[in-house]
Amino acid sequence: MNRLFLGGSLLLVTIGCEAQTPQPSAPAPAAGGQRGGGIPIDTGKEEILLWPNGAPGSLGDTIADKPAVSIYPAARMLSGTAIVIAPGGGYQNLAMDHEGRQVAAFFNSMGVTAAILRYRLGPRYHHPIELGDAQRAIRLLRSRAQELGVLPNRIGMIGFSAGGHLAATAGTHFDDGKGNAADAIERWSSRPDFLILGYPVISTDPAIAAAGSVKNLLGEKPDPKLLEELSNDLRVTAQTPPTFLFHTTADNVVPAENSVRFYLALKKAGVPAELHIFENGPHGVGLALNDPSLSAWPTLLMNWLRARGLLTKPPSQ
Repeated sequence: MNRLFLGGSLLLVTIGCEAQTPQPSAPAPAAGGQRGGGIPIDTGKEEILLWPNGAPGSLGDTIADKPAVSIYPAARMLSGTAIVIAPGGGYQNLAMDHEGRQVAAFFNSMGVTAAILRYRLGPRYHHPIELGDAQRAIRLLRSRAQELGVLPNRIGMIGFSAGGHLAATAGTHFDDGKGNAADAIERWSSRPDFLILGYPVISTDPAIAAAGSVKNLLGEKPDPKLLEELSNDLRVTAQTPPTFLFHTTADNVVPAENSVRFYLALKKAGVPAELHIFENGPHGVGLALNDPSLSAWPTLLMNWLRARGLLTKPPSQ
């Protein structure tokens, strides 16, 4: 079903899922919000190096050369669902607080186990390194699903801004795993089971692209074929995971057309999708808990997850 509401400050386009009764808002953000700058170590929870013996393509031995996930297990109302969180930062920094830890707390409140991804960044690293880190994180969670109390077919990915591009890339560039790989983690599929994209970079089209993110990811003069390959709206197929997107019209860093193009590609491919475009709100808002209008998006997401059965623990688990 498609629905369109015009009025106030919210444009809502929905495919396939009816909104449910609104739930309590997300937990209040932690103090000391961070908006990028370097690659902070997440000291709050267990950190797991994606490649304990050294990441492929590594250019050094610093924290910036060691991709990892910080695991935030859900403590109650376990849903059997897990999510990889890719903070934004223009492929140059990582906004680990308002697009990382705060988001992990929100998912934990719904019984979802969260894993914040610390991926390698430009301009030191370029594609396909970042995608490889995201794929490895998804495989790692699948390989540890039983240990984490989640199901291997309930592992999604959320990304914001450039992290949204990384999540969308993972959702349009994946494989089923290598069954005979010596590394057992590599035997698992890298396809996320669902995607959540917040004000994402999607397209490399100069008319709407976030030029800084594209430059950090691909370098000064990328091959035109690579630009097309990483314009993720052009890579959507029927196998792309169900997707929830939100954006704002007022975003002057990453135009809302990025989300619109991805949504339309999903619709054309027959992939369940839901798009929310709010009139006001700057780029990089995270959970937007202090915005009276934009703060609705976490509840809308909660309804979407519930409608897809992702917040209900399977009887057999």
